[in-house]
Amino acid sequence: MIAGIVRRALEEDIGTGDVTTFACVSEAQQASGRFLAREELVVAGLQVLRPIYDERGGVDELTLLKRDGDRCVEGETIATVRGRARTLLECERVALNFLQRLSGVATTARQYSEAVAGTGCRVLDTRKTTPGLRLLEKMAARAGGATNHRMGLFDAVLIKNNHIAAAGGVAQAIVRARGTGLPIEIEVRTREELREALENGAGHLLLDNLTPEEAAAWVREIAGRAKVELSGGITLENVRAYAETGADFVSSGAITHSARAVDISFRLELA
Repeated sequence: MIAGIVRRALEEDIGTGDVTTFACVSEAQQASGRFLAREELVVAGLQVLRPIYDERGGVDELTLLKRDGDRCVEGETIATVRGRARTLLECERVALNFLQRLSGVATTARQYSEAVAGTGCRVLDTRKTTPGLRLLEKMAARAGGATNHRMGLFDAVLIKNNHIAAAGGVAQAIVRARGTGLPIEIEVRTREELREALENGAGHLLLDNLTPEEAAAWVREIAGRAKVELSGGITLENVRAYAETGADFVSSGAITHSARAVDISFRLELA
């Protein structure tokens, strides 16, 4: 799957050929390059480098000096590559796009996970990912310390308000979902829905758009009868307050949809 993502990215950028590189650089020219952290970051996405260079060919050596999840300081070398100069140049932007984006996700995930340290609450990612890049972005979130939630609509049941309405109620939705044999989580918005969900054996509850004070009251009422996830409006500034409510999980789409691409550069030297 990663190879396919990489192939599409290279085709999008290179198209029929890198006309600038072909015009300026001879086919025989060899070079080396370094990926450098230009700021403090948590690196992720290193697994895309080998498929990128394998797709284009002509690279003799790729050395990863860091692993996904490692913290880098400004000026540190993340990876080195050696081979045909044309390949290094035509792959430069695609490689950086992946590393900058995915390291941004990992860096944001690390900030969230560190913010809740010591509370016993885990940070979950969401499905609010870049279309086509979910696998890589969830790998980056995990490298940063977040826990992956479901990968898609196919691997776990998450019953939300519209599902409840369409099924005819909380009990009906839970009963029907049990037939899938998959893990079930259900969103509850009122005390009546909460009571009904617990009476029907719900083991994982989603509480959305509550204040930390409201969430703490709901968690006390649940009293360990089900796992609790909090979501909605959770930011770096307030995530610890939510984690301290006693919830088992907090989820934030910002880890993927609002992560800033970090500053990584590529330095080329002729061999």
